[in-house]
This record gives sequence, C-alpha cells and structure tokens, in this order.
Amino acid sequence: MTHTGEVSRLIEEASRGDRDAADRLVPILYDELRRMAHRRMRGERSGHTLDTTALVHEAYLELAGLDRMEWRSRAHFLAVAATAMRRVLVDYAVRRKAQKRDGGRRAVPLEDAEDEMLVPDERADELVALDEAMRRLAAVSERQSRVVECRYFAGMNIEETAEALQISPATVKREWTVARAWLHRELGT
Repeated sequence: MTHTGEVSRLIEEASRGDRDAADRLVPILYDELRRMAHRRMRGERSGHTLDTTALVHEAYLELAGLDRMEWRSRAHFLAVAATAMRRVLVDYAVRRKAQKRDGGRRAVPLEDAEDEMLVPDERADELVALDEAMRRLAAVSERQSRVVECRYFAGMNIEETAEALQISPATVKREWTVARAWLHRELGT
C-alpha cells in the first residue's frame, strides 16, 4: 500500500474510533508534524523549554485525549495538530504569566534548572493576546480563525489550507487577507 493510501486508510479507521489507527498514523506523519512544530518554534525565543520534538509530543497527547474525531483528510489531521500546538504554546505562556503574578519563584533542583521554562514576559503576553484575539475572531468568523490556524500556526500554504478546510484557494486567500487585517487591528500592530 502506498504511503498516501495507508494514511487515508488509517484516517478513515481513526475516524470510526479505532485508537490504534490514530497511534499508527502519527509515526507516518511525524516528519511533517516536526516541520510544522519547527516553523512554529522559530517564532519562540531561543532556549525555550519546549523544543520541536517536545512540541510534537505535547500536541500528540492533546490529540490522543480527544474522545472521537472525524478526520476528513491528511490536511485536516495536520490542521487539528496545528491547533493542538497552538494550545500547548499558549498554555505555557499562561503558566509563565501566572508565575510572574505569584513572584515566579520556587525551588528548582539544580539538575532541573536548565530545563526550567524561561519564556520572556513580553513573549508570553504576546501569545496570550494572540490567543484571546483568535478566540474573538472565531466568534466573528470560525472559518477565518481556522484559516489563520492553518496558515500561521501550521505553516500550510494556500492549497494545503484549502484542502484541510474543504474550501477553494481563492476563499483561503480572501479569508486570510481579511483575518490578518482584523487581527492587526485587534492587536494594535
């Protein structure tokens, strides 16, 4: 069976609730998930606690926690994985902000000190603000929000986004343009 055929078969089986199929799907798409995570991590500060591999693994844990998901295609699976990666990064930023409010001081064993999360306050604030803006955008236009997730968070091109969302490339371009303008206005950038 071809790689594409195997992915299609596993997606169909996972959509019917076969957890083993979902577990077999991730290793096949692992390199692609790593590329997505790498693109996403380029926007983070150097020395971030999460590296590309950790982000993929954290996102997988979120995906594995879903009760049942009807995957439509490889692109749809990757779009949902991008959303999971976004949530992981935002959760880290929220925790960083909470540490800041609490003084951020706690005992850390010396051997664990280099693994401590050191997200700069400005970056944590930016991620949280973007997440809040994305939630408001989703309330206004779910489709525009999904386009941003695919394009910005997953690094998908126009065609991949169109496939993932089952819309035309022209619609992706239009929604991407409008969503970016809306987000810039909301974020004051």
